[in-house]
Amino acid sequence: MPPLHQPAGRLTNPVIPGFHPDPSVCRVGDDYYLACSSFEYFPGVPLFHSRDLVHWTQIGNALDRPEQLRLSDARSSGGIYAPTLRHHDGRFWLIVTNCTEGGGNFIVTATDPAGPWSDPIWAPGVPGIDPDLVWDEDGTCWCTVAGVSQVRIDPSTGQTYGTPHKLWSGGPGAKAPEAPHLYRIGDYWYLLIAEGGTERCHGVSIARGRTPNGPFEPCPDNPILTHRGTDHPVQNTGHADLVQGPDGSWWMVFLGVRPGGGTPGWHVLGRETFLAPVTWVDDWPVVGEVTLDLPELPWPLSPSPVEEHRDDFELAELRPSWVSLRDRPAEHVTTKERPGWLTLRARGGSLDESDVVFTGRRQQHLSCRARTLVDAAEGGGGLAVRLDEQHHYAIEVSGTQVRVIARVGSLRTVVAEQSVPAGPVVLAVTITEPPSPHGPCTGPDVVSLGVEQPDGTLTELATLDGRYLSTEVAGGFTGRVIGMYAAAGTVHFDWFDYEPLDG
Repeated sequence: MPPLHQPAGRLTNPVIPGFHPDPSVCRVGDDYYLACSSFEYFPGVPLFHSRDLVHWTQIGNALDRPEQLRLSDARSSGGIYAPTLRHHDGRFWLIVTNCTEGGGNFIVTATDPAGPWSDPIWAPGVPGIDPDLVWDEDGTCWCTVAGVSQVRIDPSTGQTYGTPHKLWSGGPGAKAPEAPHLYRIGDYWYLLIAEGGTERCHGVSIARGRTPNGPFEPCPDNPILTHRGTDHPVQNTGHADLVQGPDGSWWMVFLGVRPGGGTPGWHVLGRETFLAPVTWVDDWPVVGEVTLDLPELPWPLSPSPVEEHRDDFELAELRPSWVSLRDRPAEHVTTKERPGWLTLRARGGSLDESDVVFTGRRQQHLSCRARTLVDAAEGGGGLAVRLDEQHHYAIEVSGTQVRVIARVGSLRTVVAEQSVPAGPVVLAVTITEPPSPHGPCTGPDVVSLGVEQPDGTLTELATLDGRYLSTEVAGGFTGRVIGMYAAAGTVHFDWFDYEPLDG
């Protein structure tokens, strides 16, 4: 995948925009690698590389083979939760949870983070979610999970020893202690956790001890990061990981959201990856201000070229940024059947169904436009903005008929219809700020769906309120994905273009 683009002359948060939650980062020499949750999407666990902590390029996905990842029974916002990525003894180790029935915690390894990654090493003795791996001075490996508890593990086999023991329950009265990470820094072992739930009360707390097994003393200034009860433009901050910058300074990656519109504020891109500086006072970390414009960094930058937003499907394999729902069998998703086109073959499900054939990319900008050239002579399908099976907007073509479909909860409505000439047609979705963005009842954005004419002009068929494709309405842990789908028969897509419209 081409690198993620930072605006010219500016360094901005989030450093990895769009639905990229639960970041886990590790440093190997001068290189940084970061992994995120992927939930019901395949391939799973996107992996990124950087040399300066602000310019990130997706280099692959850790779980890109069916034998690694079974999601057929995954509900929306089920599937792959919260990986931890570490490097030890010349090898990358990634431990993660598949929250699908019959899943559990498992480990995959690689010598090259771009892959290939191993088949899963299952760890049935590791309970819960959000597993972390750390090695102490004598090489013993400890796995710490949400709750927060810990068990000794052999990561090469998944074998655990003894029963998990409690380490810490977080701050008094705080719910959901989770996302633990253990570090040896100086004279102490530090236990970093998230707590408060991944909504507006989210936060990060820390404790320290003399051994990786505790006892742990909580920081007197916990939580060390939270935006609860504030009007900060970044909310829900939590699920963090610590890393040293190229100059030896400390930094924190963490998830956050950017709500928009009036009360209560709706976030639509999902939980994104942010970066903040960390200093140390009395052997405790102090997290600096979280800003949308990052300060000048005290090390050389490795700028990324502008991301290629258009895909003409000329490669045999899809770019790693493309995701499909639950699986991607070649008989249903291929670029080989019709060279230069992406072919999607339906298997009996619409966007309302869990088995729909859908391939898309994360919406990464608050304002953007997506277009695709569709040949639906052999079936029906189109372009959709998806949050889950019950929350999506789509523009669909079948034969010479185009229609706009809105699904919100239990309601499914054909909003508009129009006839078009026979042959391929360009469908478009444009997402922009609402006309009165600061009104108390205003949604976060508007979603316009239409047909592009041969002369390039756009005929809008419907403009819909974006709040209904937000986490505050739909719930869940993902974010918007914009993509192509087949509802019936076989549908071919010549190209897909994604254009950021943010200022």
